[in-house]
Amino acid sequence: MKALFGKSARRRKGRRGKGVLAVIGGLLIASAVARVAVQATEALALEEPAPAPDTAPAETAASGLPGCAAEEDIAPILAALQAREERVAKREADIQTRMQALAVAEAEIERKMTAMEEAEQKLRATLAMAETAAEDDVARLTQVYATMKPKQAAALFEEMDPEFAAGFLGRMRPNAAAAIMAGLSPQKAYTISVMLAGRNARAPKE
Repeated sequence: MKALFGKSARRRKGRRGKGVLAVIGGLLIASAVARVAVQATEALALEEPAPAPDTAPAETAASGLPGCAAEEDIAPILAALQAREERVAKREADIQTRMQALAVAEAEIERKMTAMEEAEQKLRATLAMAETAAEDDVARLTQVYATMKPKQAAALFEEMDPEFAAGFLGRMRPNAAAAIMAGLSPQKAYTISVMLAGRNARAPKE
């Protein structure tokens, strides 16, 4: 009986030892699994992806970095550009006004030049008519003096300026002029003769 009890006790001790070993092994396995899980979590945390690119500008602008200009920094530049544009527009308007004034002045000058040319042509025509009329009058008056009696004509020529008298006598026929010269005083006749000779001397010769 003792032998049987002894074998049963040894069998129970062996079973208890195996159970303790199984529990210890399970604890070791659980601890290892927990340790691996913690390490994996830490690795995933370290490898967390960076923020999306579309959020970077907003964060940069919010942080006040110099990469993006603020609205109050752009305002002076815009004001300067607008002022320059206004100056350029004013200058172009002034140039346009001057061009219009020059065009008006040129048109007025052209009109006055045309009027002056027309007036000059009219004046030339008037002078030509006056010269023709004067020539006709002188020729007619010369004919009158030539047909007068020599004594009467001589009395008129005696009172005339010698140069004026020489002009009429030079237009007359030689016989009529000689008859009038015969009725003049010697001094008057000499003066008129000198003037007539001087005119003939200045006349072109063949």
